[in-house]
Amino acid sequence: MKLEVGSRSGRGKQVNVLVSWVAAMAVLLLVGGCAATSSAPGSVRLGVVDSQKVLNETEAGKKVMGSLNTFMKNRQSLIELEEKELKRMEDDLVKQTSVLSANAKKEREDQLRRRAMEFQQKVNELNREVQDKQKEVLEGFREKVEKVVAKVAQQFGLLVVIEKGRSGLTVYNDSSLDISARVIEEFNKGAP
Repeated sequence: MKLEVGSRSGRGKQVNVLVSWVAAMAVLLLVGGCAATSSAPGSVRLGVVDSQKVLNETEAGKKVMGSLNTFMKNRQSLIELEEKELKRMEDDLVKQTSVLSANAKKEREDQLRRRAMEFQQKVNELNREVQDKQKEVLEGFREKVEKVVAKVAQQFGLLVVIEKGRSGLTVYNDSSLDISARVIEEFNKGAP
C-alpha cells in the first residue's frame, strides 16, 4: 500500500481553474488599463516565474522537499510495518486452518478482519497527515517565494508577475519574461 500525496478533488481543480481565469482577466484589465494611461504604448512590464523550478533549484526548496520526503518515508515505513504484521497474521491463519476448531477459526478470521479495518483506517489517517504536512510546508515556502518575487519584480520595474506551470495561467511566454533564475539567485542569497 502506498501513500497518496497531493491528490486533489474535482472541486479543487474547479477552484484552481476559476482562480486562474480571474487572474487572467485581472492581467488583461491591468495591461489594457496601463497601456491606455501610460505615455508609451507597450510600456507594461510583465514577468513570469516558474515556482516549481524555484522549489527544485533553491537551497531552501531542497531542504523543504528533503524534510517532506523524510516525513513521507517515516509514514510509509509505519504502514509497511503494519502491513507485514497483517500479512503474518493472515499466513498464520492459513497454516493453522486445518488444526483449528470452527469457533477458533471464526474468531481468528474476525480478529484478522478487525485488524484489516484498523490498518485501512491508519493508512487513511497517515495519508491525511502527509497531505496536511505537504500543504503546510509548501504554503510556507510559497509565501517566502512570493516575497522574493516581489523584490525581484520591483528591481526590474515589473507591474505583473505571472506564475508559470501546470496550475498557472501561462500557456506560452517569451523566455525573456522569465525571472525564475533571478528569483533563485536572490532566494539563495538570503531567503526571507
